[in-house]
Amino acid sequence: MIVITGGAGFIGSNLVAGLEERGAKEFVVCDTLGHGDKWRNIAKRELADIVPPDRLIDYLNARRGRIEAIFHLGAISTTTETDADLIIRTNFTGSLALWNHCAANGVPFIYASSAATYGDGTSGFDDDGTVAGLRPLRPLNPYGWSKHLFDRRVARLVAEREATPSQWAGLKFFNVYGPNEYHKGSMRSVVATNFPAAREARPIRLFKSYRAGFADGGQKRDFVWVGDCVEVMLWLLVTPSISGLFNIGTGRARSFYDLAAALYGALGRAPLIDYVDMPESLRPRYQYFTEARPERLRAAGYAAPFTSLEDGVRDYVTNYLLNDDPYR
Repeated sequence: MIVITGGAGFIGSNLVAGLEERGAKEFVVCDTLGHGDKWRNIAKRELADIVPPDRLIDYLNARRGRIEAIFHLGAISTTTETDADLIIRTNFTGSLALWNHCAANGVPFIYASSAATYGDGTSGFDDDGTVAGLRPLRPLNPYGWSKHLFDRRVARLVAEREATPSQWAGLKFFNVYGPNEYHKGSMRSVVATNFPAAREARPIRLFKSYRAGFADGGQKRDFVWVGDCVEVMLWLLVTPSISGLFNIGTGRARSFYDLAAALYGALGRAPLIDYVDMPESLRPRYQYFTEARPERLRAAGYAAPFTSLEDGVRDYVTNYLLNDDPYR
């Protein structure tokens, strides 16, 4: 039995689909579905159970010895959430409870960290998971801080040779895009947000730049196809000797203009872009550049290539966004 927290969410539901495609037969989703269409993310899957987050530890305790692995992808991931107590209860305290359960029961534990832990990037994007390596990072919001806090706790437990899960891996996801993100509202990727305008041959809006060296729309991110994230997690599942903290990104930053051009290109059109003012409240904490350093993941043995921006956007548009049923 494999447990996926956040299994009805964006990355989680894609992982559930990937597990099913690989032949897994017993997996449990831990998530809340609410009143919207989030349930559609898992509507095509055969599930052993769906468990609410506040019952998960009891559920796991009642099934000791049956759990093959836990993928912990559930979190409050909205970067604009301001209730720091709620974020810490969910993203740090809840994560630590799962870590302790896995350590006590010999269960592999693969969890989602985030590129938001790098803050504005002035300390670089090196996924050094040691106590000293994590100390300089300064996240810009409570979400990034909560992820960083848990990374630091894991680093301390490992350094002090405390009990750890039989395998553990923290994954610093960069800017992920792909199917099943539709429930995320304002937190959807730029591709999903701007697809309706591009399909109707209307211009999409990108922020003007307020930093020398970056043209309007020239701000850069490491955009990573969700299918590549799933492939890394599936590789970890069958490679139990590998533990550590790893960046999950292509290793090549691309501009928002490149992303817009890829979106219009997938529709057979030239890009149409309006450059708009960035809100003043956002300007002091806006990231102009993120790029994963993939050396540690490669050194650990992961050899599969990452999907190019153009190929990923084309796949997303052609096989999902243009379809009546856009869900994986």
